[in-house]
Amino acid sequence: MQIGLVGLGKMGGNMRERLRNAGHEVVGYDTNPELSDVKNLVELADQLAAPRAVWVMVPAGGPTQRVIDQLASVLKPGDIVIDGGNSRWTDDEKHAEELGKRGIGFVDAGVSGGVWGLEHGYALMVGGAEEHVERLKPVFDALKPEGPYGYVHAGKVGAGHFSKMVHNGIEYAMMQAYAEGWELLEKVDSVDNVREVFRSWQQGTVIRSWLLDLAVNALDEDQHLDKLRGYAEDSGEGRWTVEAAIDNAVPLPAITASLFARFASRQDDSPQMKMIAALRNQFGGHAVEAAKK
Repeated sequence: MQIGLVGLGKMGGNMRERLRNAGHEVVGYDTNPELSDVKNLVELADQLAAPRAVWVMVPAGGPTQRVIDQLASVLKPGDIVIDGGNSRWTDDEKHAEELGKRGIGFVDAGVSGGVWGLEHGYALMVGGAEEHVERLKPVFDALKPEGPYGYVHAGKVGAGHFSKMVHNGIEYAMMQAYAEGWELLEKVDSVDNVREVFRSWQQGTVIRSWLLDLAVNALDEDQHLDKLRGYAEDSGEGRWTVEAAIDNAVPLPAITASLFARFASRQDDSPQMKMIAALRNQFGGHAVEAAKK
């Protein structure tokens, strides 16, 4: 299948490679000319045969809106735009309406896999009309992990990003639990090998997970996380999850507390946030800040 891909950063660049490895033809565009296959979106559209499909992998909010506005002017009726960034689901509804007036389809795709997705595949949560999603199935099959799981048509437009938002909210709470346990183990005098305690949990325990494996990776690189500052950003989905919970009267005490803990990390050098920062760097390649000397 032929597809355009806008945004060739850490995620988009790896997705282009995985799609090409699966035999798909990818025309990529990025504002960095060293990464781009074409000079602009007009040239990208010209190189794609109708009906076109263009996948957008740029930051949520203004950057995504600007790309969609430009695509609306260069694409034709029957084409499809896929937003694979971390957009808010309410933006998806607006984008679908804007593009729909021009006869252009819209699909939202929550994508999880971070810097490991090229090798292991990306979990995909997709929202949109059945006819649009089915047309893109070869692309989804190429990007997803091998095996029967890792892809879902979650529902109508907005369902993909809403599902990814909840996924990230759960991720916040899981990372916070590991971080709190790590800090308590580091604090007591009786435990003198915290890293190996974490490693012992990787097999046979009910709390084993990929996040636990990544925590061990981080501790292998920096046993007491002395090189990191206890500061962790939030990318937006945690806030949106809590807001959606309030709107729907759903209690989310663990996810809400984990979001507030990240806010607390910006006030002091939090030991727990060293682990959160280390985990975010391990699974997503997110930037970390060096410890203050």
